[in-house]
Amino acid sequence: MEWLFNLIKLLVEKIFGMSIESRIGGSIHFFIYDTIKIFILLTVLIYGISYIQSYFPPEKTKKILGKFKGLKGNIIGALLGTVTPFCSCSSIPIFIGFTSAGLPLGITFSFLISSPLVDLASIVMLISFFGAKIAIAYVIVGLILAVVGGTIIDKLHMEEYVESYVFGIQSADVELGEMTKEERHKFAKAQVKDIIGRVWIYVLAGVGIGAAIHNWIPQSVIERIIGKDNPFAVILATAVGIPMYADIFGTLPIAEALFGKGVGIGTVLSFMMGVTALSLPSIIMLSKVVKKKLLILFISLVSIGIIIIGYFFNIFQYIFI
Repeated sequence: MEWLFNLIKLLVEKIFGMSIESRIGGSIHFFIYDTIKIFILLTVLIYGISYIQSYFPPEKTKKILGKFKGLKGNIIGALLGTVTPFCSCSSIPIFIGFTSAGLPLGITFSFLISSPLVDLASIVMLISFFGAKIAIAYVIVGLILAVVGGTIIDKLHMEEYVESYVFGIQSADVELGEMTKEERHKFAKAQVKDIIGRVWIYVLAGVGIGAAIHNWIPQSVIERIIGKDNPFAVILATAVGIPMYADIFGTLPIAEALFGKGVGIGTVLSFMMGVTALSLPSIIMLSKVVKKKLLILFISLVSIGIIIIGYFFNIFQYIFI
């Protein structure tokens, strides 16, 4: 969006009388430009993708997943997670519904991992921030993590570590009616309003943090903490990301600023994946649904997977950039 970049630059220089090369001017430009860009992309993408997602309500997703088992089921579960508009917290009730309906546990966990981690809107957003190579690679490794995690849980037969009340929830099979074009249009508009209503504060917070990193924190400090020369940078970025609660739209401005400061792409992606896949609120919610052993296994599998992915991207960064 070069036109928007130049327009905001003109605004900062003419209205505020500041150069974007200065710290304050650069911060103002970063904040306004990234905020407008993200909300434009969000509005357009959420509408278009929600229209597509109207063909995949939870009930239909459950019916599709119920037809598959084993590795094929894990792959389908992970892929369906990419076309559902659920963050890590809103995925938990869907997980309960799928489990109570008798779907294999491995498949539901593949869905639970991929749903907040990889979705259609995030793919396009990643392309606009980091380019197609990184976006496609992110999607592929995210799906692999979801499939591998779900497969391991399936092979370990962890059903006894799901709280017993979950299996007692009645899951009625509802005959689904086909939505009209007007209904899909209304659904897409409602999704735009709902999702932006839920994420706008995280977007503003993320852009604010990104502006601070971009213009106020010296590159030498960032490089010393999570730079390429720190062998523990990926682990640190993952550990910092997990307690946070945001979705990919709120983390993108921070990731962009860190990347601009020379932080390895693997470290940046590990931070993003830690925030989106293992936020503290979602872990707390999940702890009410599964017992400690399964919860620890889930957190361990996803954390280790994120760390491996981060180091992979850092080692082979030259391929993606």
